[in-house]
Amino acid sequence: MALKLLNSDHLESIAKARRLDFEKAEPFQHVVIDDLLPADLAERVRKEFEQAHDEWDHYTHYNERKLAITTPELLGPTTRAVVEELQSDDFLHFLEMITGIEGLIADPHLDGAGMHLTRPGGHLNIHTDFLAHPIQTTWSRKINMIIYFNHDWVDEWNGNLEIWDSGMTRAVHSVLPSFNRCVLFKTSRHSLHGHPKPLACPEGDSRKSLALYYFRDEHARRDLQPTAYFARPEDSFTKKLLIVADTAVIGLYSILRRYAGVKDGLVSRLLRYF
Repeated sequence: MALKLLNSDHLESIAKARRLDFEKAEPFQHVVIDDLLPADLAERVRKEFEQAHDEWDHYTHYNERKLAITTPELLGPTTRAVVEELQSDDFLHFLEMITGIEGLIADPHLDGAGMHLTRPGGHLNIHTDFLAHPIQTTWSRKINMIIYFNHDWVDEWNGNLEIWDSGMTRAVHSVLPSFNRCVLFKTSRHSLHGHPKPLACPEGDSRKSLALYYFRDEHARRDLQPTAYFARPEDSFTKKLLIVADTAVIGLYSILRRYAGVKDGLVSRLLRYF
């Protein structure tokens, strides 16, 4: 049973205070909220990142290098309780208030979401996320939420969440992934984001985040619209070609997931082997 970890009145006050910030944000709708979780609760989640060992799946390809736990049953007990709270009716109501998007639903299977961990040298190229759930074919993806669990992170380590304009000409915002900082944004063809610079944090440290995606049932089959990666202006011609090629492979994988039932775990094991 989900615990009551967040105060509904507090959430409502945040939604009322930050609704306009979200609505008017550029280059796409988003908001940064500090201290969303109680500090002691966030610290317990952070420790469960360090306690996880063999549960991690490897997401390793040209556009991305990170570890993830996307199976709810493999999450630590505190993290799982937090996820359940962040998928509760009260929290969905908070999201609808702050975003103005009605009919939001949570994904109980955390497809692509969950605990994300990036070690030194890891990265995530600038991209737009898949816009339709790969399995629930009538669900459109509406909201991304990321909560960070990194103490004393500094710019020099890279890992900032970069938010780019729709023409891929510049990073409009660079968000430090500080402890208990939440970034909430509308998922669309224009929500370009990532942390493309290889992490330079000390060995033994890592960039830790909890990601949750929220959908709406459109009651009609949605086109797949998989994740698309984009090159930065300063990237070399070779790198641009490799980003495009890898994007095509990811698109094929998304098709296989929807129509052939291919699982993330299988691909993760193959990637870890190679």
